Amino acid sequence: GLLQDAHNSSVLNNNVLGAFLQSGHVAGLSRPVEIQFWHDTVLDASNATCVFWQPGAGTDSTGSWSREGCKTTHKEGTVICHCNHLTYFAVLLLPAGTLSPAQLASLTHISTIGCSLSAAATLCTLLLCCFSSTPCPPRSCRQRLRDNTTRIHMHLLAALLLLNCSFLLSTPLAASAKGLCRVTAALLHASLLCTLAWMAAEAFHLILLLIKVYNVYIQHYLLKLCLFAWGLPMLAVVAVFVFKRDTYGYHTIRTSEGYRNATMCWLTSLPAYYATFSYAGLILLFNTLVLGRVMMILRRIQRQKGQARKDCVTVLGLTCLLGTTWGLVFFSFGVFLIPQLYLFTILNSLQG
Repeated sequence: GLLQDAHNSSVLNNNVLGAFLQSGHVAGLSRPVEIQFWHDTVLDASNATCVFWQPGAGTDSTGSWSREGCKTTHKEGTVICHCNHLTYFAVLLLPAGTLSPAQLASLTHISTIGCSLSAAATLCTLLLCCFSSTPCPPRSCRQRLRDNTTRIHMHLLAALLLLNCSFLLSTPLAASAKGLCRVTAALLHASLLCTLAWMAAEAFHLILLLIKVYNVYIQHYLLKLCLFAWGLPMLAVVAVFVFKRDTYGYHTIRTSEGYRNATMCWLTSLPAYYATFSYAGLILLFNTLVLGRVMMILRRIQRQKGQARKDCVTVLGLTCLLGTTWGLVFFSFGVFLIPQLYLFTILNSLQG
């Protein structure tokens, strides 16, 4: 109980070994001390690591486990620790999928750079569209649908701009007052739901443009899309914020070293997280089906005209437009976790 951190981390066999010399503090050894911990359990080498106890700096902090200065090797039935100092040692059992501090730092840098570039690109594109658009009266139902295409793109760009900006603010504002962090988390949640909804609107619009044979007229078409993609997500988030405010707040991303965690403003409720996950899954399934149908149409056209290279570029553009790369989130398990995190972060932070 004396050597228990704030996260109630699990220690192998509840064994802690203390090693000291009466002569004083021992650290920075050129030849590391070797400590062996025996066990009769099946361990994943990536989830069992040697650590030492680092006392807390303040009176309210008991301390935390750290692995600085320690290396871990595994043999059958034994975990061997090589540490360059003397203190209390143990083998920490990490939850599956725990990131190392270096991995978290690199993912943070990638997402910050990617989201910043996306925010700048979406803002420039929105301004370009606003100042260069010259409205003209539509000549037919088909032409009216094509005129709405740019407007739908602009709404998606606006949602992406809001998503990137709120994400960039979520980490620095996690150090602010709880109320401000909750507002930021709600804004981030709403912008994510709206972005996914506008991707679904893009897919639906694509169906009307490419798949429907006959002219289709939908009264107040763009207004209905706005109610679906802006209105419903915002209404849901406002309702949750008003009636269950503690759904939003401080969210901690834990690393293998407890004192190097990262905190951001995001969802704190598992039901809300699973509801968002399911919502995203339904939209991505619909968009993937639409993309598959479009690829079939392009393949048929390719056989007739031989435009393979142009069609490949079109498919890549539609993949980005429909957000199908967000589907990588469903592969966040086992050996796929770390590669998926890097691919997801790179592709989706640069979507704008």
